[in-house]
Amino acid sequence: MFGLEKPARSGGFPNMASVGDFNALSSSIPATKVELSVSCRNLLDRDTFSKSDPICVLYTQAIGNKEWREFGRTEVIDNTLNPDFVRKFIMDYFFEERENLRFDFYDVDSKSPNLSKHDSVLMQFCANKLDKKDFFGKSDPFLVFHRSNEDGSFTICHKTEVVKNTLNPVWQAFKISVRALCNGDYDRTIKVEVYDWDRDGSHDFIGEFTTSYRELSRGQSQFNVYEVINPKKKGKKKKYINSGTVTLLSFLIETEVSFLDYIKGGTQINFTVAIDFTASNGNPSQPTSLHYMNPYQLNAYGMALKAVGEIIQDYDSDKMFPALGFGARLPPDGRVSHEFALNGNPQNPYCHGIDGVMEAYYRSLKSVQLYGPTNFAPVINHVARYASSVKDGSQYFVLLIITDGVISDMAQTKESIVNASKLPMSIIIVGVGPAEFDAMEELDGDVVRISSRGKFAERDIVQLDLEQQGVLARQQGASSSMQSSRSSNFHSKGQCEATTCPADVGEQMDVSMAEIFSEGLAMTI
Repeated sequence: MFGLEKPARSGGFPNMASVGDFNALSSSIPATKVELSVSCRNLLDRDTFSKSDPICVLYTQAIGNKEWREFGRTEVIDNTLNPDFVRKFIMDYFFEERENLRFDFYDVDSKSPNLSKHDSVLMQFCANKLDKKDFFGKSDPFLVFHRSNEDGSFTICHKTEVVKNTLNPVWQAFKISVRALCNGDYDRTIKVEVYDWDRDGSHDFIGEFTTSYRELSRGQSQFNVYEVINPKKKGKKKKYINSGTVTLLSFLIETEVSFLDYIKGGTQINFTVAIDFTASNGNPSQPTSLHYMNPYQLNAYGMALKAVGEIIQDYDSDKMFPALGFGARLPPDGRVSHEFALNGNPQNPYCHGIDGVMEAYYRSLKSVQLYGPTNFAPVINHVARYASSVKDGSQYFVLLIITDGVISDMAQTKESIVNASKLPMSIIIVGVGPAEFDAMEELDGDVVRISSRGKFAERDIVQLDLEQQGVLARQQGASSSMQSSRSSNFHSKGQCEATTCPADVGEQMDVSMAEIFSEGLAMTI
């Protein structure tokens, strides 16, 4: 049901344009604003154990162009087949034009904005007594799955591997999304064809059968043993029965669990910030330093903390963050520490919110001496000690390391990461300044899983991006330093430009958070 609200009226006439919209020597198509409201009744139920969670997506079609473009979405309403969406679509209505609109409705099983990320199924099939098609041997069978379309045609959606030289194959289990298999329609016809593989590509047709998602969801049973029928053979031979049978061995529904699902379930996120206080950052009293204490402008570390921290704090319920420093000499004796509390209290290193972290950071700059070397292992082990005490999935730990360059304790850091990979924790490394970060690339296990002493990490817990590095121009003078620091690059997962601004870092981090936690929580809970 779609509701069209009446245009606003002024003086008895539609308010098509205000006086301020008037421009002489120009033209304008008469238009007004309309408000579309959407309600639905008796939607199909797409969920197995509950009702659907519908959302409406509105698409518009440009004049002279058949391409559909998304205009907007309603909110998701949980567990109902009769939604009354609150969110309205406000559109321009052109009196002299025909406007095509398309309303798509989805059952959202994930909080992801990508509507293709929903339930998937894991299935396995076997066959028995298939027709023999090869002259010198048995058949080499494989299955081809087709989803039926509204016009009666079929679209291929999956093909199994070939099992060589057998009439009784057992195919490997495969995973396919419900949307790809049946477009979310549990009663939509699914056609399965059985072929005998030939090297020249002229595969021999053995037979076919039809089913549906609803039938398959019954799992292994007498209802999911299908006769493979070859229509040509059936038409020619009166005594023809079938060309074998195909049996469903297993059917498992897999629901993608999102980061928000964990948060809704009560998982607490704990963040720790670790800041590089090594001498390579430069003297904090000099404008060329990455730690320069400028009263009018955030320095490189301050901008990184602000950009990333404002995203981070939204995921931490109490907003109390342990804030650590490493690579500095501490008063009063000048001892070097790679794990000191920015607030000066090692028994309680917590700071309230990102503003509290910023305050503790600037206070530390005035009391410690930047030194070295750049060691990551101590702060990683610090967080790992807390993460190791949590066994029930109620908490997840994230360590944010902000650094200016080359790591000194690579072997120890790799060992710490490998040991931490089985714990509920992740590590985000953000790089600032013009140094080369290539040596850190092996810490990110996206391509090659990190290892130490012959032991591989159980999962990739480090997130960083070192492929595109921006340069923090180190210019002389306070004003030039202020200007250059505006375009400094922060190396975090998801960066895309060499001169990425801190605000962009925050936006990218917001996306990365869900990826990091969802993967980590799924692996450790």
